Amino acid sequence: MPLIFNPEKGNQTLPLAFILLDFNTEDLHILYFMLFLAIYIATIAGNILIVILVVIDQHLHTPMYFFLGNLSCLETCYSSTILPRMLVSFVTGNKSISINGCFTQLYFFGFLAATECYFLAVMSYDRYLAICRPLHYAMLMNGRICVQLIAVSWISGSLGVSAIIYLVSQLSFCGPNKINHFLCDLTPVIRLSCNDTHMVEMTAFVVCFIVTLAPFVITLTSYICIIKNIIRIPSTTGKQKSFSTCSSHLTVVSCFYGSLMIVYVLPEMNSLGELKKLFSLFYTLLTPLVNPLIYSLRNKEVKEGIKKTFKMLCRSH
Repeated sequence: MPLIFNPEKGNQTLPLAFILLDFNTEDLHILYFMLFLAIYIATIAGNILIVILVVIDQHLHTPMYFFLGNLSCLETCYSSTILPRMLVSFVTGNKSISINGCFTQLYFFGFLAATECYFLAVMSYDRYLAICRPLHYAMLMNGRICVQLIAVSWISGSLGVSAIIYLVSQLSFCGPNKINHFLCDLTPVIRLSCNDTHMVEMTAFVVCFIVTLAPFVITLTSYICIIKNIIRIPSTTGKQKSFSTCSSHLTVVSCFYGSLMIVYVLPEMNSLGELKKLFSLFYTLLTPLVNPLIYSLRNKEVKEGIKKTFKMLCRSH
């Protein structure tokens, strides 16, 4: 690292890059490379398949699958923000990432994670209307409203994180450059700053409250209403049919928010560092992977769409 003279602070070493301390994989780097490469390929293939099905199958041109298609598109980008750099580091052994590259990854990671929170809230609200307000569903969830909800989700996720990234980019980094994580997350990055980070932390707290807690409350409230409504259904068949329409989404929500809370709610302790890193894999890598699996394996319409698509491909050849 170069030695630079600052008139105010004297000689100081300014890092040109950060070092991501991922999983200490020196002895198992080939195994980890094969594992994460398989996860990445499966994630990209599964989510792109969902997007293609939603676009070409007329039976999937409904609000629920419109939201699912956008979620799959987001998951594809989400995985591509994290996994390619990890795969390169496993092959080359180079764990460094430039400061600008780190800020770029931090932006897209935060932006896509925030947008996913909004998407999950929108999808839970859609299921609430379908189960609890079926007579008004077509009016309350028409094409124009669906597009507006998705647009607001993408824009809101971007704006909130942009404010944080701007403040982080104003910080100086003049000391240690090792990040105990497999990606550039906000907390470990600002710990390396030699400035007062109070403003960044307060802004991050407000933004995280808006982009995670508010959507979570909407999601939780929607499912409380859904469960109450399902309990009131007299027939067992009716209960099973109603629950099947939202069980896949509920599984994704539980996996995403459950791991997110473990990572960010547990206190900051050195003994919990590796545990948090492990659970970070759930909402960064495993949720994008299980999303297409859950929706395809537990959803009749998606399975029928897959069968029709393969039949069309076979006939065309």
